[in-house]
Amino acid sequence: MGLIYADIELINGDDLSDARRHRIGEDEVRRMNVSMLVDTGSYMLAINESIQEQLQFPIVEKRKAQLAKGHIVECDVVAPVELRFKNRATTCRAMVLPGDAEPLLGAIPLEDMDVLIHPLRQELIVNPDHPYFAVMKMK
Repeated sequence: MGLIYADIELINGDDLSDARRHRIGEDEVRRMNVSMLVDTGSYMLAINESIQEQLQFPIVEKRKAQLAKGHIVECDVVAPVELRFKNRATTCRAMVLPGDAEPLLGAIPLEDMDVLIHPLRQELIVNPDHPYFAVMKMK
């Protein structure tokens, strides 16, 4: 199987909250579309410093992360990040990788949106068993 990318909309969750409370206009909500590597070996969402610079997510903590090459780096963790893919959405935290590192869509947001990798088409799809809304396992 090759590398699989998905077009994901990233939205500043604090801005969305402010827009719902009419503190800012809907047009002021910071958002962007990003082609992300779907990485089931990564747990979290990972963005890079360039994306963070544009969307200005609040930093909630620092964490150490082991990168693919094995070395450990300390990263900012930001939240709330709203992700949207087709008819799915989730809100989660994201690790901010150094520089212009490739953004990663990890297992936690994938599970929460109830999306799957289609191996033949090599693309991210909405779970065909639940095409209209996400279903989560609670057991």
